[in-house]
Amino acid sequence: MKTIHLIRTGALLLALTGLTLTSCKKDKLDEGKNDSTSLTQLSTDEMNVEEITNDALQDVEGLLSYQGSLKSTSGIPCNATIDSTSVVNDTITIYITYDGLSCNGRKYRTGQVEIRKQVGSHWGMQGASVNIRYINFSVTRVATGKTIILNSNKTFTNVTGGFIYMLGQNGFTSLVHRLSGYVSVTFDNNTTRSWNIARQRTFTGVPGELVLTIDGFGTSGEYSNLVVWGTNRNGEEFYTSIAESVVHREVCEWHPVSGIKIHEIPTADKSATITFGYDSNNQPVTNGDCPTHYRVDWQNGTYTGTSFLPLM
Repeated sequence: MKTIHLIRTGALLLALTGLTLTSCKKDKLDEGKNDSTSLTQLSTDEMNVEEITNDALQDVEGLLSYQGSLKSTSGIPCNATIDSTSVVNDTITIYITYDGLSCNGRKYRTGQVEIRKQVGSHWGMQGASVNIRYINFSVTRVATGKTIILNSNKTFTNVTGGFIYMLGQNGFTSLVHRLSGYVSVTFDNNTTRSWNIARQRTFTGVPGELVLTIDGFGTSGEYSNLVVWGTNRNGEEFYTSIAESVVHREVCEWHPVSGIKIHEIPTADKSATITFGYDSNNQPVTNGDCPTHYRVDWQNGTYTGTSFLPLM
C-alpha cells in the first residue's frame, strides 16, 4: 500500500510539474503578444521623421519662393548657409548646409539638404518639381539628446502652383505639394532602415493661421493611401496609411490636431490605429484647443490595448 501511495504521489507531482511548465511556456508566448512596444515605437519614429521632413521642406519652400517661409524669420534657415553656385548643363544645384540650432531652439541640425532644379524653372508654376536629397542630415532633439540621421532622394512637386505667402490673397485659397521617394533613416539605436514616402501636403488659411492637411497617395500590393512604408527598427515590414486626413495647425506649433493613421505589420499580425487630438487628461480636445497627446489603439495577435503618447 505504501508503494502504491508513493506512485500516486509521484504521478501527481509530475502532472503538477507538467501543468506548471505548460503554464510558464504559455505565459512566455503570451508575454510577447501582450506587448505594444514595437507599435508605439513605430508611431514615435514615424512622427519624428515626418516632423523633421516637414521642417526641412519648410526651409526648401521658403528658399525657393524667397518669401514664403512658414517661420517668422526670412527664407534662410537659422544657423545655415546657402550655396547655389553649381550649374551643370541645365541643372542648378542649391545646398543648404546646417550647423546649429533650429529657429525655435529645439533641434540641433548638421548636414546638408541638396536641391536640384532646371535652370529657368520657377517653383511657383503649376506642376513645377525639384529633386531633394538629405545628405547625412543629422537632427538632435535638445530635450532628449536623441539623434536621428536622414539620407534620401525625393521629388518635391508644386501641384497647384503658387506660394504659401499668397494664401488668402486674390482668391488663392489652397496650395498642394506632393513628396515622393525614399529616405534612409538611422535611429538612435544605430539601426538603419529605408522607407518609402508618398505624402501630399495641402495648405489653407492665411499666414499666421495656416492649416496643413496631410494625406497619403502611395500604393503597395493590397495597401493604398500609404504615406510611409518600409521596415521598422525591429526589422518588421510595415505599412502606414492615412484613414482620415491628418490636420496640423500653425497656431498649435504645427502639431497634428486631428486625423487618423493606421500602422500595419502583417507578418507579425500587429496593427495600431493612431488618433490625433487629445489633451493631457487623455480626453479629446474641444473648442479649438491645441492637443498635447495622441491615442494608440493597438492589436498584437489576439491581444488589444490602448495607449496615450505625448506629441513631440
